[in-house]
Amino acid sequence: MITGIIFSIFAGFVISIQNVFNTRLGENIGMIETTVVVHAVGLAFAIIATMAGGDGSFKAIKDVNKLYLIGGALGVMIVYGVMKGISLLGPTFSVAIVIVAQLTITLFIDVFGLFDSPRIKFDFTKPLGILIMIAGIIVFKLRG
Repeated sequence: MITGIIFSIFAGFVISIQNVFNTRLGENIGMIETTVVVHAVGLAFAIIATMAGGDGSFKAIKDVNKLYLIGGALGVMIVYGVMKGISLLGPTFSVAIVIVAQLTITLFIDVFGLFDSPRIKFDFTKPLGILIMIAGIIVFKLRG
């Protein structure tokens, strides 16, 4: 569990930095162009990482639900959406909204067991936590 927490914190740090880097690059070369560059650099890095220590097999792709192959297209939408949000709202406010949106959608995924996810029990604390986060964002924005 600790390892999962450490990786999640690391990912949060990297995502925040990446969002700002992407937005700054987009201000110079364009948002769609930045999306292409970000994914091209990501592909190159992923190929190197796979060659250095990949632990799976591309052959197993034939057994995967084909819906899951659109993850790359979703990544393009994510990069563009976050860049646009940051350029219009600033990094903190935009990322706070992204996090609440992620938690809201993943709550539905967990509760209904969508996309082969294990189902979790729904109780009032989960939407209450999201509402508290939304209240925190409102307070943050009013004071900021």
